[in-house]
Amino acid sequence: MADADITSNITLDLPAMRAHYEGGTLDESELARTWHEQLQYWLDQAAQQGVVEPNAMVLATADPQGRPSSRTVLAKGLDSRGVVFFTNYTSTKSHELAATRYASATFPWYSLQRQAHVRGTVEKVDVTETAAYWASRPRESQLGAWASPQSVVVHSRNTLDSSLANIQRQFADAEEVPVPPHWGGWRIRPEVVEFWQGRRNRMHDRLRYKLTRDGWKVERLGP
Repeated sequence: MADADITSNITLDLPAMRAHYEGGTLDESELARTWHEQLQYWLDQAAQQGVVEPNAMVLATADPQGRPSSRTVLAKGLDSRGVVFFTNYTSTKSHELAATRYASATFPWYSLQRQAHVRGTVEKVDVTETAAYWASRPRESQLGAWASPQSVVVHSRNTLDSSLANIQRQFADAEEVPVPPHWGGWRIRPEVVEFWQGRRNRMHDRLRYKLTRDGWKVERLGP
């Protein structure tokens, strides 16, 4: 692509950009009994409203020196224990999770003027749970998990294509593709779950479930 194609004649006025949040409200009386029921409810509503990949969440991790990184992953499990996603255990995020055992994740439902934030300790899911989810994945995705050297520097796109071709040949006669030993799930076990609803005049509703010695309590935060 030529430089002329990259350069735009339109310069965004970032300080002037703003949206008016008038999509809804969030009151303590409207919350579900538990954080996971409330999160499931908002996920269901996002799906019903046509949000693309409503289970997409921005996962934030940090290395042992406290330097953060973030990326989007897909939540593939939700219950009272926490939120689950699956990935390569040799990836940068997995190395950081293994080192710090802590993460946060944000579900950004922009069109609904909503967000949900989850923060807590992490643990690997057991092999039976990983196997059950693996079996539900399309074969092409399974092969990709075998072929991808996630987070490792590669020479070119051809390197990735060749890796996938080799894996396709390796499992060509296999009725089922096994779970890679370097692949599996992580569970975020929340200590805090916040539900954010945009409001007029930037006076947003922020309600959070916080785990205490006496169990979960609900708190309202200033916007």
